[in-house]
Amino acid sequence: MSLVTLLPFIVLIGAMFLMTRSAKKKQQAAAQMRSDMQPGTGVRTIGGMYATVKEVHDDMVLLEVAPGVHAVYAKNAIGAVLDDDEYNRIVHGDDALKADDPIVPDDASSLTGTADAADSPADAKIDLGKKPEADGAEPKDGKADGDTGAK
Repeated sequence: MSLVTLLPFIVLIGAMFLMTRSAKKKQQAAAQMRSDMQPGTGVRTIGGMYATVKEVHDDMVLLEVAPGVHAVYAKNAIGAVLDDDEYNRIVHGDDALKADDPIVPDDASSLTGTADAADSPADAKIDLGKKPEADGAEPKDGKADGDTGAK
């Protein structure tokens, strides 16, 4: 066999090696994150629930999902360990603006060019390029209202 015929197989094996290596690194990082959990830390489960860690055991954690409400979860069910600022922002709604945070308008005024939604009349008609038909006149397709043409 020549090197040219073996080259696709070598490339395929190399790609598989790199993918499995990357997946193994991600698994190790997740295991390290879960083992570094401490009581009082905010976490997000793989189901999307935010909670505070109360106790950490070998294969499970006790989470406080609401004041006075505790639940037992497997360590593998912890999707992310959050830092205090992020947890408070998400759970408690602490949205204190920082000096470098951009201010985004809560309406589409920046897209339309109008300063305020009150500047444009709410009942303004939009021209769709259609001409209104005279009362009693037949539509252009030759069918009366409700006539589907099927018999």
